[in-house]
Amino acid sequence: MNPARPRSAAYFRRAQGVLVGGVNSPVRSFRAVGGVPLVAARARGPWIWDLDGRRYADYVMSWGPLPLGHAHPSVLKAVAAAAARGTSFGACHGAEAELAEAVRAALPSCERLRFVSSGTEAALGALRLARGVTGRPLILKFEGCYHGHGDSLLVKAGSGAQTLGRPDSAGVPEELARLTLTAPYNDLDAVRALVSRHGKRLAAVIVEPFAGNMGFVRPQPGFLEGLRALCDACGAVLIFDEVMTGFRVAPGGAQTLLGVRPDLTCLGKIVGGGLPAAAFGGRAQIMRELAPLGPVYQAGTLSGNPLAMAAGLATLKELGRPGVHRGLAQASAALLEGWRRLLAQAGRPAFLDAEGGLFGLFFAADPVRDLGGAKASDTVFFARWFHALLEEGVFTAPSAFEAGFVSSAHTPTVLKATLRSTERALERLAREGRRGSRRPSGKAAAGREKGRRPGDNR
Repeated sequence: MNPARPRSAAYFRRAQGVLVGGVNSPVRSFRAVGGVPLVAARARGPWIWDLDGRRYADYVMSWGPLPLGHAHPSVLKAVAAAAARGTSFGACHGAEAELAEAVRAALPSCERLRFVSSGTEAALGALRLARGVTGRPLILKFEGCYHGHGDSLLVKAGSGAQTLGRPDSAGVPEELARLTLTAPYNDLDAVRALVSRHGKRLAAVIVEPFAGNMGFVRPQPGFLEGLRALCDACGAVLIFDEVMTGFRVAPGGAQTLLGVRPDLTCLGKIVGGGLPAAAFGGRAQIMRELAPLGPVYQAGTLSGNPLAMAAGLATLKELGRPGVHRGLAQASAALLEGWRRLLAQAGRPAFLDAEGGLFGLFFAADPVRDLGGAKASDTVFFARWFHALLEEGVFTAPSAFEAGFVSSAHTPTVLKATLRSTERALERLAREGRRGSRRPSGKAAAGREKGRRPGDNR
């Protein structure tokens, strides 16, 4: 199903000779959907061009940090001005506090902040801080929620929610994995059972308030509130991973939208405005335990990089303009309503959902509430859908287990063009005469997603 993209194919062959798998992050390899990866040449607004000169409406948006679209003029201007003053100082500079003040104004729970360079680094810092404050060893995470590639976080459930974790990656010692508990997302009863058994040794519960790394999955009513109450009861630290949701689902992230206040928050993507930056922050009482004030050590030469701080500050200023977040929500709604209508006409069951500028699509007849539901969706048809859209000039996430993103550059004109492309894609799939695709079983099903874990985008 791949179009002729000789330059992209040639580049990928070259890259495979020097980069592991030809990529620097696994999901980019298209292993989950097959074919030659998209090799970007440039991007602007809602569009991305590949090496062969083909233009695509982009709904990956660098996996989230571009709510204004690619190469927004305000961000480019800010980065250019910052670069002229120096690209890296290894010293304090004014933009760090300015951006921190902007973040705190949007997320009042972040009374103090520490900037870092990646979402992984933010999650690791928050967890180390939680363990240092509580003096406890265990953490609890949820199946399908990705918080970076730190050893303690690459863990999946065993036979059930009562089972201590086993490594989900080679190179993670089982002794370390046993310090991570797992539960199904949206299953508060499973969390209660784990807290009842391990609460006195539990340092933190970390969760994506809207899951975005098993596809988009929203929290069920009472789930996050229940986590807050359980953490309060056992003395554990509640950590919201808002790397994806922060400033995208609402100006103050999921926590202000849903009215649940975490103790610590991990931020990324948008906080760097498209450049490598992230942060973790929370209650001053907890954050003051971080070095240089406290005994929990964390450091980074590039933390607070002036280019990233400038890009993040410019992005947050633009997002603060009236109506921007309303526009993101309207763009998601328009796209999903069009897809829902076209897929219904094609007789293809699908579950679509969105919050703000974050959306998801599963080829499933029933609502998806957790990782089990996501895995039960039709990933074989998803691969065909992905390539049909790509051929028609629409770039979506190359995995059934990733969320999608819109930006303020996705105007009604762009969305209408996307839906026309979708209609043509579905007509092509219908002509192929394989509309009744079946999911393979056993090794065939496992092979389709070999090498792909929730959250491989980071």
